[in-house]
Amino acid sequence: MRRHSCFVILFCGIFLPGILGFPQTNTSIDCDSLLPNYEAEPQTSAPPYIIAVSFDNFEPGNEVQVTLEALGDAGFKGFNLQAREIDGDVPVGTFKITDPNTKGLECHNMTNSAVSHANSDVKQKITTTWIAPHDARELQFIATVVQNLENFWVGIQSKTLTPTHSESVNATGKSKRKVCFE
Repeated sequence: MRRHSCFVILFCGIFLPGILGFPQTNTSIDCDSLLPNYEAEPQTSAPPYIIAVSFDNFEPGNEVQVTLEALGDAGFKGFNLQAREIDGDVPVGTFKITDPNTKGLECHNMTNSAVSHANSDVKQKITTTWIAPHDARELQFIATVVQNLENFWVGIQSKTLTPTHSESVNATGKSKRKVCFE
């Protein structure tokens, strides 16, 4: 009987915190709706998180640093971050995975079109790099951030990024503009 009790205590001590906490592998956030795969409703209060970007404008192939950060000591365990055209519902561009707390996701058959949590550790900030596609219009980064199983925010947005169209640049990257002197 004593051996059985020790086994139950050991099992509960090792596995129960992971089961009752934020599940590491079973929690995912839908690519389209950005909703987690559990029953709770999203918070309607102002989110204690921000999305900061390194540029206001981008050109095809530009790398933009994107940071998802908790305000104060809010912390977060899970997230899904995407770039979407204004009023769009499909991710655009791709992410370069550089932070060990992140992993790339395949949404709409596009590898690394979204970035998510790689573990259930509490995070204060994650940073990733987004690579602009060749045909994007104005866009924002949009995220769902999960603080815990009861508290999550959907639709957190960055500022709007605008594409710069450099029609005066040829394939070599040199300007085609003519300079005239009077």
